[in-house]
Amino acid sequence: MTNITLVKTLIASSIAFSISPALALDDPEGDIEHIRVRGDASIKDGEFISASQGWVSGDTLIERPMLRAGEILEFIPGMMVTQHSGSGKANQYFLRGFNLDHGTDFTVSVDGMPVNMRSHGHGQGYSDLNFIIPEFIDNLSYFKGTYYANIGDFSSAGGAFFNLRDSLEQNQLFLGLGEYGFKRAVALNQFNAGESRVVTALEYQTYDGPWTDVDEDVKKKNAHIRYITPLLDGQLTVTGMAYDNSWNGADQVPERAIQSGLIDRLGSIDTQVGGESSRYSLSANYTSDTWNASFYAIDTDLSLFSNFTYFLDNPALGDQFEQADDRQIYGGELFTTLPLAITEGSSLTLGGQWRFDDIDNVGLYRTQNLQRFGTIREDAIESNSYALFAQSNIVLSDALSLSLGGRYDYLDVNVNSDVNANSGSADDGIFTLKAGLKYLLSEQLTAFANIGQGYHSNDARGATISVDPVSGDATEPSPLLVKSLGYEAGVNFTDNKTYNVSAALWRLELDSELVYVGDAGFTEASRPSERHGIEVSAYYWISHHVTTDIEAAWTKARFSDSVEGEGRHIDGTVPGVVSAGLTYFQNSNQLGFSYTLRGRYLSSRTVESFDKISPPSTFLMNAQVAYRQPEWDLTLEVLNALDSDDHDIDYFYASRLPGEPDEGVEDLHYHPVEPRNVRLTFTLKY
Repeated sequence: MTNITLVKTLIASSIAFSISPALALDDPEGDIEHIRVRGDASIKDGEFISASQGWVSGDTLIERPMLRAGEILEFIPGMMVTQHSGSGKANQYFLRGFNLDHGTDFTVSVDGMPVNMRSHGHGQGYSDLNFIIPEFIDNLSYFKGTYYANIGDFSSAGGAFFNLRDSLEQNQLFLGLGEYGFKRAVALNQFNAGESRVVTALEYQTYDGPWTDVDEDVKKKNAHIRYITPLLDGQLTVTGMAYDNSWNGADQVPERAIQSGLIDRLGSIDTQVGGESSRYSLSANYTSDTWNASFYAIDTDLSLFSNFTYFLDNPALGDQFEQADDRQIYGGELFTTLPLAITEGSSLTLGGQWRFDDIDNVGLYRTQNLQRFGTIREDAIESNSYALFAQSNIVLSDALSLSLGGRYDYLDVNVNSDVNANSGSADDGIFTLKAGLKYLLSEQLTAFANIGQGYHSNDARGATISVDPVSGDATEPSPLLVKSLGYEAGVNFTDNKTYNVSAALWRLELDSELVYVGDAGFTEASRPSERHGIEVSAYYWISHHVTTDIEAAWTKARFSDSVEGEGRHIDGTVPGVVSAGLTYFQNSNQLGFSYTLRGRYLSSRTVESFDKISPPSTFLMNAQVAYRQPEWDLTLEVLNALDSDDHDIDYFYASRLPGEPDEGVEDLHYHPVEPRNVRLTFTLKY
């Protein structure tokens, strides 16, 4: 069975079982509706305007077995999260025909604070989720496409908003142990003082990893504290967050090194890579019936060592390099929603956003054994952005509503480079429009149609560059802002209780742009492109005891022009993605034993423009057995339960091992999935 056939078969089967007659479930305690892609009061208020939006409760986010914190994004249908290096580095994300690298074209925020980093040392839009404590998440709302006026940069493929907990039903202590030196402790506590309260979360994690010649030596520390109090006619929340991590990395390795016996599957070529990262933030959010306001201040620091080509560029000392990023980010948002007099129930949301990145140093250095011996480039950057947006929801009839939106974004940057020719300023503004229709075909079935413009900011260094810092050759700067255009039609079918299925057909077009390559310090041309595909997600409570879900996506991604000597396939895309799960609860109140089995499939990746190299597909199975009581839980996770030796990620490029030709050897490079990993967690509730 081909990859495409497999995906289509699973899509068809998901629709079949999801729209079959469902059992009427009485749920006096409200335990049934954990995953809500659609179906709460917010829909009646017009919050969801497309078929590819959704909402997931925090309790559901921690019920699935996960290897990494970043895998919470896999609750988004069609999203896959992998890793090609050490545990402290941002994950690799795949969605809608994008290899999103570490976040480009997919926006993420936590309590209104942006996670994506502009002009980052490792990659544009770098989005590291290691500072999030999953148990402290209240809910995740997600969206895909370019149809939402309140969302700007890094959102052509979609985005995710995490909201943290404002209160706890119980204090909790999580203690976890697992293979390969995994140890984790999390404490959640609430302290009340009249109408105010303080909610805290602490996390400490260590991990050695399964690698033959690298001890990851992860030491992750997280602390979150929130103060919630009534203010005027609303609520004020002040949040402080602190994250610190260090690790050794196991990068992707060339296939030929494993086949020749130079290293084994879990070995490394350069064993002296890794990094350190920290993030500290203070934010305030005010919400009322009419106004919403937020402000944040963030301090982040990253030192990351990598070596992907080994001895290709520098046969004597090796190709190891360090990427450094040290910045402060300030910003905020203010918006209000007003009734619109056109028709009863119509509304208009008006708002503004501001963000300032003060980057003290973003650098790229030549290193050996973690010691610098040369500077490729070193810059200080100031990046300032402003945005105004308007989003209307117009009720045309009891069944039909129209959403219209627009936003204006302005970005100006100033680069102070160690190479004077690459210093300079740039600015640009962009106006984008969005529109959508929502039609209630019945109480269970809703149809959506959307069209919208989006955009993507490029690295400030790419917008002011004139000289390649490595070769010294003249080079052309990139545009600062590049527009995208998306279309989507979809349906949602649900009874808001036992089943929920959504399906969407979509298309996205991107203008020609230049992309700044953080690993090399220069810009490279990227051609115009188009992507289209289909996505289906289905959730079904078969009974009080059994729930199942399936998410599937198929995408075709191509460059929209023809260039002699190059193909039309886009590197790094994953055409087919399927995720499915089944959970059995011993008791209808979900206490006692529960059993979960989840499968995850990624089709063969596209690794070069002619698509003549076909890496293997990836299939992983995770299992979980939990025993839950009112005052304590015990959870056993078996990750990669079938002990698969598939690949987490694949690349095709030239590298050089000792003794090979000076020009290197083009080869498949991959990072293997981690072998079977068993973890046990005890939870105390008090």
